[in-house]
Amino acid sequence: MVMFLFLVVALAVVVGAVTLAVVGGGENGPLPEAAPERLRDPLPPDRPVDRADVEGLRFPLAARGYRMADVDDALSRLGAELAERDARIADLESALAGARSAAAHGPVHASGENHVSMDKPRQEDRP
Repeated sequence: MVMFLFLVVALAVVVGAVTLAVVGGGENGPLPEAAPERLRDPLPPDRPVDRADVEGLRFPLAARGYRMADVDDALSRLGAELAERDARIADLESALAGARSAAAHGPVHASGENHVSMDKPRQEDRP
């Protein structure tokens, strides 16, 4: 029983000493607040994001995983750029389909009819 009381008192002394050291004791007063860790390598704001930017992206750890704001910002940026690229691809595919359709119908004569020339191609027209 004496050993148990000794261990309880020793534990109380250690906890008290650690609490005083961390909270407010010493010459410099309490410990300063730690600045929250921020995203070190944000995505470049002045150019489109490329594969190397995404592969090099590292999120700092927070108390319960990653900082949600940093992850949300990165995902929003990537989503916006992917949507922009998808729209650009759709525009280019539409233009290509229009050009192919026009080429398939052939040139239209002044009379409004399609005309296919049976003449021999000129030397300048050959690649």
